[in-house]
Amino acid sequence: MLSFFRKKGNGKPKMEGNETTVSSEELLNETSETDDTEQKVETDLSIHPEWTISKEDQYSFQFLNMECPPLKPNQISLSGISLQEEKDGQYQVTAFIRNSLNKTIKLHETTLVLLDSTDKVLGRKTMDLSQAGEIPGKSSRPWKFSFAGTDLFITELPNEGWKLAFQLKPSSRKHSLSLENSWEQSLAEKDKVKLQEMVDNLTPPKPGEVNFMGLKALRKENGDLHVTMLIRNGSNKNINLEQIPLQVEDASGETIAKGGFTLDKFEVKANTSKPWTFIFPQELVSDEEIDLSSWQAYPVQKNKNH
Repeated sequence: MLSFFRKKGNGKPKMEGNETTVSSEELLNETSETDDTEQKVETDLSIHPEWTISKEDQYSFQFLNMECPPLKPNQISLSGISLQEEKDGQYQVTAFIRNSLNKTIKLHETTLVLLDSTDKVLGRKTMDLSQAGEIPGKSSRPWKFSFAGTDLFITELPNEGWKLAFQLKPSSRKHSLSLENSWEQSLAEKDKVKLQEMVDNLTPPKPGEVNFMGLKALRKENGDLHVTMLIRNGSNKNINLEQIPLQVEDASGETIAKGGFTLDKFEVKANTSKPWTFIFPQELVSDEEIDLSSWQAYPVQKNKNH
């Protein structure tokens, strides 16, 4: 028997997440004819026929479904019920899939994003939702959505105010900041906010494009050169970087440092930007006086002819 709800102090179930809606035409290319686009559509509870749940959970779902606001015609929504961390490190999101069409719908492989209350992307995963079965017209179907730790961009998820949303098009989704765990733990909160604001204000990479953007270059007293780059992944797939040959030019346009870097399990998730600092030891840095008032750094291709 499936169990969905944590015991609350007052015994009443509560919607811990918020709701997101999309056009059924955009998501499924399905619409129902209606003369009143402002019509309010109530949705009846629809439990998957293969689910066996307790009477208590049945009551809780019924209660929460009544708490959901009406939909407009031709909408599909995800209404967040609960978010729980499992013993195996998975995160289980329970949400209503709500259908305001007059007819049955069936979902297929779909990319979902987990958002916080400010619409910051917390995680992303492509899921096969055909297992949710046929969802009757004007109904709400509770369903479980599992996220692994590797699907998430942060280590701690909010208890309330989060949202689960359909990712309609890779090109239209919000590009977000992703931090390596070491950065997440060591970077001051104000610096994280600055980075996030910068990523938000930059033009996202083109779909499928991966590029490097210079953030900071600093020559240390020991002669080492520290170069911080923003690695920007415009692809709808995660990428793993193992070897990065980098070249740095100063304001004069002269090459001041060049070297190869080996990275260990360095992943840049789909449609995110991740900062990283590359340290050129003194022996790889030019002995000449360098001008870092402006500079650029970029990966270099190895010459295959030599």
